[in-house]
Order: sequence, then structure tokens, then C-alpha cells
Amino acid sequence: MSEKKPIGLIEKAFSHLSFRIGFFGTIIFFMIALISIFWTPFDIAKLDISNRFAPISFSHILGTDFYGRDMLSLLMSGALTSFIVAIIAVLIGLVIGVPLGLIAASYGGWLDAILSRTNDFLFAFPAIISAIIITTIFGPSAINAMIAIGIFNIPVFARVARGGALSIKMLDYIDAARLSGMGTLEIAFRHIFPNIASLIIVQASVQLSLGILAEAGLSYIGLGTQPPQTSLGLMLQEAQSFFLIYPMLAILPGLTIMFIVICINLLGDGLRDALDPKLAREETLDAAG
Repeated sequence: MSEKKPIGLIEKAFSHLSFRIGFFGTIIFFMIALISIFWTPFDIAKLDISNRFAPISFSHILGTDFYGRDMLSLLMSGALTSFIVAIIAVLIGLVIGVPLGLIAASYGGWLDAILSRTNDFLFAFPAIISAIIITTIFGPSAINAMIAIGIFNIPVFARVARGGALSIKMLDYIDAARLSGMGTLEIAFRHIFPNIASLIIVQASVQLSLGILAEAGLSYIGLGTQPPQTSLGLMLQEAQSFFLIYPMLAILPGLTIMFIVICINLLGDGLRDALDPKLAREETLDAAG
């Protein structure tokens, strides 16, 4: 009887239908957005008032808006802005929040209490409130929206890292590392962090989809991306005055936001299932049996 080999992480992830749909969907949307850096069917800065509200045609696959700009070109550029804002906001949360959570869990005591209360304070100011405060001081822009969403992500990642680290720091191999002479920070980043990386990766996918929504919301109320730049949320804001005349101006960016968020969420669900230690133990037992 041949022995069953354990399933690798990548194979396990792709065995989930939700991961496959989310992965390929996210890649497709992201690649289309990246292409807009180098090429779009039309220049989004060029106005063609005589061709406004043009229907779908071979020259304008998704029609044109109220300024005669090509809708496909706008969606490509808008998706790029939304992705950039969300990704950098997630990176801000990762780079600052994860080390804070690890340090709080590793040292404990008064340091843990201070960092935890600071996290609670930041949670009292969600992205929209942070954006209002920041844009009141520095003015509305995509960069300020990015910073506001990133600040909101910091306590999220700090809590995830702290909770995961607390569940691991009392294990025997951590005690062994401590007895071998390793310092607290070295243990935190060499031994604890790799074992909570799966939690952080899954949370990053969740925050990425929330960042797309947050950017769209902030741009919609005028606190995010400003013309002549564009984003999916800004397209929704600009389309609201023309919804009864040409509803596709709002429907297209709305559907784009919806599908991007769904794909990222499906990707996150697949990652969670693939990285779930309980499922991994069950599959290991099945393979051993």
C-alpha cells in the first residue's frame, strides 16, 4: 500500500474552488489595472464633449462619460488608483502594526498595556473619521486617504499579531529558545512571527478588500482622489448627477468595485482554509492513516 504524501500549501490552496476563482479574478483585475500605467485605449485627460454619453461601440467598448472620455480607459485607471491606495494602506498597517503586536505580546506588562490601550484609542477613529481629520488639516487627496486607511489598519494588524503571539509564546520550543540565550525580540521575529504569518496573510487579504471599499467611499464623499486623477469611487461621485440620464456611468464602476472585492474575499477565504492549522492536522492524520 503506497503512502499518501502530504499536500503542499500551494496545492492545498488551489484545491479550493473559492481560492481559484478569487486568485484568477484578482490577478485579472490587477493586471488590467497595471496595463493602464503604460496604455489605455484613450487618454483620460482628453475631453471630447461632442462625443459625450456615446453608446457602446467598436471605438468605445463601454461608451463614454459626460465629458466624452472613454469609460474603459477610466475604469482601468480608476482601478489602478484604488489598488494602489488599498495596497499601500495595507503595507502601512503591516509594517507598523505587526511589530507593535509582537512587541506587546513578547514583553507584556506595562508595555503591553500601553500599546493595547493605544490600539483601542485608534479603533475609536475609523477610516472615515481619520480621513476627515487628516484632510481637514492637509486637504483631500489620494495620499491622505491612503494614510487615513493605513492608520486604521495599524491596530487591526497589531491585534492579530498580538493574539497570535500570545497563543504561541508559552509553547515549549519558545522556552527552549529563551534558555539557549536568545533575546526577546530575536525570539519574537525568528520563532513567533513565522508561526503567525498565516494569520497575518489572511488578515491582509481582508484589509485589502476593505481598503478598496474605503477608498471608494472616501473618494465618493470628496475626501479621496481628486481630479484630474480618477478612481472608482470618484467615478461614482461624478456619475451621480447623471444617473437618470445615463445610469451606466454609475453601474460600471459600481460593478467593478463589487467584483474586485468579491474576488479578493474569495481569495482570502481560500487562503484561510488552506492555512487553517486544524484542517492541516486533519489532512496529516488522513495521510498517515
